[in-house]
Amino acid sequence: MDTTNAPPGPSDEDRFRAAYAAWYPDVLRFVSRRVHPTHAEDVVAETFLVLWRRVADLPADPDAGRAWAFGVARGILLNDRRGVRRREALAVRLADEALRGSAPTGEDPDLVARRLDLVAAWPRLTAADQEVLALAYWDDLTSPGAAAVLGISPVAFRLRLTRARRALRRHLELTSSAATRSSALPEGSVP
Repeated sequence: MDTTNAPPGPSDEDRFRAAYAAWYPDVLRFVSRRVHPTHAEDVVAETFLVLWRRVADLPADPDAGRAWAFGVARGILLNDRRGVRRREALAVRLADEALRGSAPTGEDPDLVARRLDLVAAWPRLTAADQEVLALAYWDDLTSPGAAAVLGISPVAFRLRLTRARRALRRHLELTSSAATRSSALPEGSVP
C-alpha cells in the first residue's frame, strides 16, 4: 500500500485547539469544585499549558483525553496544596524561632504565654488539623471558602474545624498543665 498520498493527520496545534475548545468548560467546572473561584482559572490555564507541552501524549480517544486533562488538573491542585502546607509550616517555624530568640518587650505577659503555648501545641496537631485551623484563622476563609479549598462541603469543613479546635484545646491544656507542674516543683527536684 502506498502511503505517500495519505492525507496528513491533524497538527499538534489543531489537536490542542480541539481539546481546548471541547474540554475547557469541563476542566473549569472540575477545578472550580475544588478551589476558590478566583483561583480556578489560574489552575485551568496551568492545566492547558501542560497539555500544550505534552500535546503529543494526548490520547486519541476524546473521553480518555478529557479524563487525562482532569488528572493533570488534579496534579496541579495537589502541588498547590503541598506548597500551601510547606508555607504554613515555615510560618510556624519562623514564629517559633522568633519567640524563642527574643523576649517581646512591652507586650502583655499573658498574651506572650498563650502564644508560646500555641507554638508548643501546634506541632502536636495532625497535618489535617493544622490545615483546617490555618484556613479558618490564618487565611481568614469562611466555611464555604475553606471547604472549596479542601474540595469538601461547608458542613464537612465545619465538622473538621470543630474537631481541630478540640484537638488544639487538648494540646494547649496539656502544655499549660505541664508548665504548671514544672513551676510548682521545688528547685532542683525531678518530676
